[in-house]
Amino acid sequence: MNEPTTEKITSISIEEELKKSYLTYAMSVIISRALPDVRDGLKPVHRRILHVLNELKLDNSAKTKKGALIVGEVMGKYHPHGDAAIYDTLVRLAQSFSLRYPLVQGQGNFGSIEGDPPAAMRYTEAKMAKLCEAMLRDIKKETVSWQPTYDGSLDEPTVLPTALPNLLVNGSSGIAVGMATNMAPHNLSEVVEAIIATIDNPDITIEELLHYVKGPDFPTGAIVYGKSGFRKAAFTGRGSVMVRAKVEIEEHKNHEQIIITQLPYMTNMKSLLTSMADLVKDKTIEAISEIRNESKKDVRIVIEIKRGYDASVVLNQLYQNTSLQASFSINNIALVNGEPLQLNLKDLITHFIAHRKEVIVKRTKFDLRKLREREHILQGYKIALENIDAIIQLIKESLNTATARERLMSGYGLSEIQAQAILDMRLQRLTGLEVQKIIDELAEIVRNIAGLEELLADESKQYNVIKEESLALKLQYGDERRTELLPDEIQDITNEDLIESEDMLVLISKQGFIKRVPLSDYKEQGRGGKGSLSAKLGDGDYVSHIFSGNTHDILFFVTTKGKGYWLKVYQVPLGSKTTKGKHLKTIFEFEADEEISETICFSEFDNRYLFMATRLGVVKRVELNAFKNAKTRGIIAINLDEGDSLQKVELTTGENHIILASRFGKALRIDENAVRVMGRTAGGVRGIKLAEGDELIGLSVANADTSIFVLTENGYGKRVDFEQFAPHGRATAGQRLANTKGKFGNILEAASCNESDSVLVITESGKTIKVALSQIRLLSRTAGGVRIIKTENEDKIVGMAFAEGDMLEADEEVATINYEQAELFGEDEGDGEE
Repeated sequence: MNEPTTEKITSISIEEELKKSYLTYAMSVIISRALPDVRDGLKPVHRRILHVLNELKLDNSAKTKKGALIVGEVMGKYHPHGDAAIYDTLVRLAQSFSLRYPLVQGQGNFGSIEGDPPAAMRYTEAKMAKLCEAMLRDIKKETVSWQPTYDGSLDEPTVLPTALPNLLVNGSSGIAVGMATNMAPHNLSEVVEAIIATIDNPDITIEELLHYVKGPDFPTGAIVYGKSGFRKAAFTGRGSVMVRAKVEIEEHKNHEQIIITQLPYMTNMKSLLTSMADLVKDKTIEAISEIRNESKKDVRIVIEIKRGYDASVVLNQLYQNTSLQASFSINNIALVNGEPLQLNLKDLITHFIAHRKEVIVKRTKFDLRKLREREHILQGYKIALENIDAIIQLIKESLNTATARERLMSGYGLSEIQAQAILDMRLQRLTGLEVQKIIDELAEIVRNIAGLEELLADESKQYNVIKEESLALKLQYGDERRTELLPDEIQDITNEDLIESEDMLVLISKQGFIKRVPLSDYKEQGRGGKGSLSAKLGDGDYVSHIFSGNTHDILFFVTTKGKGYWLKVYQVPLGSKTTKGKHLKTIFEFEADEEISETICFSEFDNRYLFMATRLGVVKRVELNAFKNAKTRGIIAINLDEGDSLQKVELTTGENHIILASRFGKALRIDENAVRVMGRTAGGVRGIKLAEGDELIGLSVANADTSIFVLTENGYGKRVDFEQFAPHGRATAGQRLANTKGKFGNILEAASCNESDSVLVITESGKTIKVALSQIRLLSRTAGGVRIIKTENEDKIVGMAFAEGDMLEADEEVATINYEQAELFGEDEGDGEE
């Protein structure tokens, strides 16, 4: 027969049990494992290791002991967790690349910044670092509270009485349940100055504290860019700083080298080298020829750059793809009275000061009690010395020690402690010299007691002690910053930062096809060779714009609709000398009947101006910076009247003279300041007075190094010096530019040119003639010019373009002009001034 059960079953809600159990677990992790105490900056495992080192008397003057011994003591007595976790913590406390101010001095292999693991604990030895003694000083003076260990057999400190602001100078990191901490290390000298400043002015602001604590100071050095992230962390307890390796770019023989001398905090060098090698292997970065690790005591990684490549571009690629650039997220969460709180810079400092004040008060009370106990005994000695003969006789006559003690207490008013001290006193203390020592010691103790009592009574003196002890730490252990702080914020690395700086030739056809070709492709061509500028262009199309620029230069386009667009040269489709290119309408969002009027190339948006001219002679001047946001959609450059279109645009400095040219052969020179600077959407003012049926076809900037090249509809051309044109007022008709009568025809193009360049003249049938401008001498304003190209049948000239030097050959033979035989037309015609 079964006996009745005595078990009692209690029903509980699983939801409530899970909440309760999880909360218990979470608080255990938060308080007992993951988060540091705001006072000493230590987690329990760190604190227990340092406490064991102190218990084993392994201060800096002692001999080192085996790591296995230290780990065993910690695990067996204080920390009920795995030996691996304890040893890892011990190792990190000794690593100069992990802690800004190491607390343990290791003997043996404790790992390296290159990623090498430490030796096993049976091989390594350790003891306290000298600085660590400041954290344990006064621990035996009842300065901190103690608690039972996990098995109740011993007591351990709940916090260390540290004089070192460890949380600020060494930082901390840890992941708890639902929260994490990641606190940056700082420079001891800066932190001490901030502590002193806070004591002197309790109302000091965080802004003022930032004059002392300027930023993180990582043990591995490196460079922190920008102040905003650290400022945010200082004010709120959360922020992020961008850290980059310290690098130098050096010239070496016929190529460049990147030398890395400092790494971002917690960067594993071995992993870094592996990732860089993978980038080279995968051809993500093709410019690196070799990577060498020349590190010994200090970091030194050498990256060889192939000849012809830009090291700064390679460096940007490494920043983007490796840990040479890293973000350090600051999250200042620490335990305050057992509660995890988010703390700003001032909170961290004031909590440390409060802890130091409490330690100093408790230490003072302990010292005062000990001095008073000693004073009490010395007072008994004094009474005994004053009655020495009677006391000796009393002791001799006493039956035993207890009797003697009772007789001393009753006969001389001594306490039991004093009476016992007299009985324990050695006879040698009765000599004259020893008697004087007792008297002197008593006097010294009385003075010290008075000093300690004053210290306890005066809070300002307690703060002065904090300042003195902190300053002593700074003088003994303070050092220069390792991490460099730069005010400039790191901008996000864009595609442009990863583009090699290379000279390109940009070609744009009349019908809107565009491409870029490396300039080296043309420079490598023999000077007598024949190339193709417009190969594979469609019927009736020709190259209308040719210019060279760097891949990082800006191409700025204005259209017939009065809109401005721009892109970088590297964004232009890359082609060869035989490819057609890509149509601009696939790049920009043009309107149906919108066409490119003019293109200019410059390196950056700056304080210069865009000077624009329309077909009907309207001009406008606007700041170049106003077009920064144009890009693919375009923005209004000028508000056009009905029937008008934007024809020409040039860059000016604000001090230039402008020459406006018309189809009927008139030119007007004006000071650009005659046209006030206008808003981007304004409509402009009258620039040149045009005759009925005439239109503007040229806009040139007067320059001492250039002249105006004039091309007529019938293929005649000439160069005219700018000085032949006198300045006139705006909206006047100007002077004659060229003879347009008879065989010459109206002006087709008029533009400023360099004598060292060549002009390419294109006909409707696709015939292209290239003439060196140096072969076309300067003529007067009234000359018609010399024949540049002879058109046949119904063929006619449709445009021209300038090419630098003699890099480019045309589709046809280059025209040769012999000035001894050249026929000059209309050179003596009247100037036709109005």
